[in-house]
Amino acid sequence: MFRHNLINISRMDVQKIKLRFGIIGNAYELTRAIDIAVQVAPTDLSVLITGESGTGKEVFPQIIHQFSARKHASYIAVNCGAIPEGTIDSELFGHEKGAFTGALSDRKGYFEVANNGTIFLDEIGELPLSTQVRLLRVLETGEFMKVGSSKVLKTNVRVVAATNINIPQAVKNGKFREDLFYRLNTVPIVMPALRKRREDIYLLFRKFAQDFAEKYRMPALRLNDGAQQILQAYRWPGNIRQLKNITEQISIIEKERLITADILQNYLPASDEQMLPAIYKKDSRDEKSFSSEREILYQVLFDMKKDMTDLKKLVFDLMQKDGDANDLEQKNAMLIRKLYEDQEVDVVQHKSYASAKVNVSHVDEPDIQDTEEFVEESLSLVDKEMELIRKALEKHNGKRKYAAQDLGISERTLYRKIKEYDIN
Repeated sequence: MFRHNLINISRMDVQKIKLRFGIIGNAYELTRAIDIAVQVAPTDLSVLITGESGTGKEVFPQIIHQFSARKHASYIAVNCGAIPEGTIDSELFGHEKGAFTGALSDRKGYFEVANNGTIFLDEIGELPLSTQVRLLRVLETGEFMKVGSSKVLKTNVRVVAATNINIPQAVKNGKFREDLFYRLNTVPIVMPALRKRREDIYLLFRKFAQDFAEKYRMPALRLNDGAQQILQAYRWPGNIRQLKNITEQISIIEKERLITADILQNYLPASDEQMLPAIYKKDSRDEKSFSSEREILYQVLFDMKKDMTDLKKLVFDLMQKDGDANDLEQKNAMLIRKLYEDQEVDVVQHKSYASAKVNVSHVDEPDIQDTEEFVEESLSLVDKEMELIRKALEKHNGKRKYAAQDLGISERTLYRKIKEYDIN
């Protein structure tokens, strides 16, 4: 008998269903979603509807309810995101008199009122974790308790949920229970975004234009060929809701009923950022953010140590190839400057970094097996810089211009460092 019902429902005219529930469009993804909703309606399985905001997810719980055996019982739609966290349990499961401040009498919750019917939980991803535990128990056993009561109540409710966030990502981030996700996602229905239904965009515009023409008692809007191309090429991040709002704006503001491409373009956001869909996943750059200045310091020191290791190897190679001390000092200065540029560390702005000693081994033997081995006699990076500045000034008889050129830095920077290090 159950199988026979499924076969009869699957052969119903989809166009009649669209007409009955006001659904516009012929895209395959839309038709597939309607077919799944009709097929699952006679069962008591939980359904999770996913899709971007503004795609029309709220219509499908009504289809499921009307084609089920519960169609003569209650249908309640609850926006979980619109109910404060402190009262959500009371709204869903009810409360006893005196359970909390302001509870002046007993109250039935939605699960008790919708017994033998269907309850639609919109924005299910906004539920607090404590409420998710209560909901899971209702889905698994049909039992719940009112707030402030220890009496177990029974309910026979069909649950249909919807969300516009990435639930698997929310599970990974610990904001949604994994067991509740699998319990709700018994039968998934995916609502396609409007940009994936290009052939339906103009049909929806015509429907909205006609509705607003009747509402405001004016001729309906029409689009020329250029405006139609722009309408279908736009990304529509707000989906059907955005298309409806823009159609209403144009209907009220524009006196001309024939809309050109230039007129339509004035009502569409020009920024590329506004044309991107909302995604729950965090930006990859956020994953590399630092929570404190200490972490920044550790990261900088780690990178400096790595570069100093490379610096030692280069110094040793230069000593092997060229024994000229003056030439070696110039090359060392150039390497030190490169190190500063790579790390983008300014000694003046980050004086706290000067206390972190970075050891550089002195290469005395030509045969070195481990380039990361440190010796006791070492100089800090700041001391090394001071020494190079002094040598450059001595070499050019105190002429800062030529000393700065030799060091590879600007004369202004050299003057600042001489003043900072108090070099005579």
